[in-house]
Amino acid sequence: MSFLAFFEQLAETSWSVELHESQYAYSIVESIHVWTLCLFFGTVAMVDLRLLGWTMRGVPVSEFARRVLPWTVLAFVIMVISGTLLVYAIPVRTYQSIFFRGKMLLLVLAGLNVWFFHSRVYPKVAAWDLDGVPPRAVKVAGAFSLVLWSCIIFSGRMIAYNWFDCDRQPQPAIINFLAGCVPTDSGR
Repeated sequence: MSFLAFFEQLAETSWSVELHESQYAYSIVESIHVWTLCLFFGTVAMVDLRLLGWTMRGVPVSEFARRVLPWTVLAFVIMVISGTLLVYAIPVRTYQSIFFRGKMLLLVLAGLNVWFFHSRVYPKVAAWDLDGVPPRAVKVAGAFSLVLWSCIIFSGRMIAYNWFDCDRQPQPAIINFLAGCVPTDSGR
């Protein structure tokens, strides 16, 4: 079974249809997603700006991270759950969105950045914890995180727009390829 077939089958489920067509549920899920995104990005930005040495230079990174990261993790978990529900509500259109695909790729890169930071850079925090301006590797991880999450937010916001939807044919072949569109003579 292809990914497209899976998402088409998902779109046929009663829960997907009910969520998408609900007067309130979809809006509530979308609002929760955006609210937790604000909390998540706010905490990530605060930590990353500290890692860059641009703010709160007098606060040890370990202390700051200990206080902020639980909120970041909580927001991330709720954001993933609500985001999954948003995909579930409109699976085919979401799957065929260039912006959704870009967002998923950026999420993988952001995850790798978090893994790299927490497995390679942060274990050595004792050596630079009190430094107002941390070492280069720390600053690179913080800057990369800020750029990635900004791009993820932009991509996520753009999913709502149908500039490159598969039902808007003809489109350039590269757009059809990137979105996974299978155009037919009738336009889709």
